[in-house]
Amino acid sequence: MNIKGAKIDLLFFYWLAITLILVFFIIIIGGLTRLTNSGLSIIEWELFKGILPPLDISTWNDYFEKYKSIPQYKILNFNMSLDEFKIIFYWEYFHRFLARLIGLFFLIPLIYFYLTNKIKKKYLIICFIIFFLIILQGIVGWYMVKSGLVNDISVSHYRLSLHLFIGVIIISSLFWLIKNVKNQSDKVFFRFSKKYLPYQLLIVFIFLQIIFGAFVSGLDAGMVYQTWPLMGSSFFPNDIQIKNYSDIVKFDIHSLVQFYHRILAYLIFLYVFILTLIIFIKKNKNLFKPIKLLNIVLISQIIIGILTLISGLNIYLASAHQIMGVLLIFSAINLYYFNAN
Repeated sequence: MNIKGAKIDLLFFYWLAITLILVFFIIIIGGLTRLTNSGLSIIEWELFKGILPPLDISTWNDYFEKYKSIPQYKILNFNMSLDEFKIIFYWEYFHRFLARLIGLFFLIPLIYFYLTNKIKKKYLIICFIIFFLIILQGIVGWYMVKSGLVNDISVSHYRLSLHLFIGVIIISSLFWLIKNVKNQSDKVFFRFSKKYLPYQLLIVFIFLQIIFGAFVSGLDAGMVYQTWPLMGSSFFPNDIQIKNYSDIVKFDIHSLVQFYHRILAYLIFLYVFILTLIIFIKKNKNLFKPIKLLNIVLISQIIIGILTLISGLNIYLASAHQIMGVLLIFSAINLYYFNAN
């Protein structure tokens, strides 16, 4: 490989790494936007118009008047002042600003790398898929916001979970690609076999847990039971009656959603414990470090999750819980990567 080609490869790696950091930050900011109930402060998509924040009192009043037209203001924040509105506005503004930045930061270098013809075609195909997901994420984000503008004081928890799930797919794809570029490898994520199934199943469990975490957040289901290990005075919430099979998939019930989120955490913990035993019994030494890292992150995530619940959903703990959720994805994918060929 010539010097120019090596420089382009290094530039490609740094570009992917910075993109991953930006996506990581937007997930954090997105979580804080939800935790502060700021996501509906800007009621228009403003694909190009809202690049700059309001710069004069007239513009601020215009945004505030538009916010006053939606149910969240009329029912929940009817006594909000303009200064209080500015706080929730800036959370949503920074979230949208980062989204625009990520889109441009990913697109322009991608065109350059495509034109240089120095990057592996397989890598570029994945990059174009990621860019498509970034565009789709923006559309889904607005689709989510629209759900809270007419009849509800918050966005649909189904649309919120879809928005978060796509973000997780994007950052997971970037993480896998970065590992391939760093190791000059072409490992395929979706290569199914008995050898890979236990690790792929773990990732599926974590993805599913993230979806239920979004349900809990979107419904404010963490406000219902704030005790652990029991939900109130019982293991299963006593305010729910299961009369038929359809009742177990009613994901609009706050208590049930929180119960599933807890059960999935226990299941993942047990699954990782068994997987750890198998790895050490079989003496798969190349997996020792990745599985240790996974256990550390998982235990930390569970502890932070419990503390978040019993603290009455302290915003700092809740944000840390989400951050650890992303790190848990990374550690599970890292374990799978070391096992993949």
